[in-house]
Amino acid sequence: MPCYRCGARQTDPSRGESPWRRGVRGDRLVLVCPECQRSTDWTAALDRCERCASTHLIRRLGQVECLDCAWTRDPAAAEPGPAPDPALAEEVSRALDRVLGRR
Repeated sequence: MPCYRCGARQTDPSRGESPWRRGVRGDRLVLVCPECQRSTDWTAALDRCERCASTHLIRRLGQVECLDCAWTRDPAAAEPGPAPDPALAEEVSRALDRVLGRR
């Protein structure tokens, strides 16, 4: 899943916790890359908890949940997801071929 602000794709850290942050925007789980987190307003576009106004929200099991106060709600009507990225699909296909030994 790419960063919602700049489109950079997430990479796994070599050790420890990922520097990427999660949030909810428009009832969808989004990621924020470390570079975009350096901006002072990176949380401005994220959804906020209706109880405590935190942006520390996650989307799981079909609900939006605040990790600060444990408030939960069902998401609004589902919106269509982003269009598939053909370049990413091709890259994944090539990676699978390499790993599985297919040619």
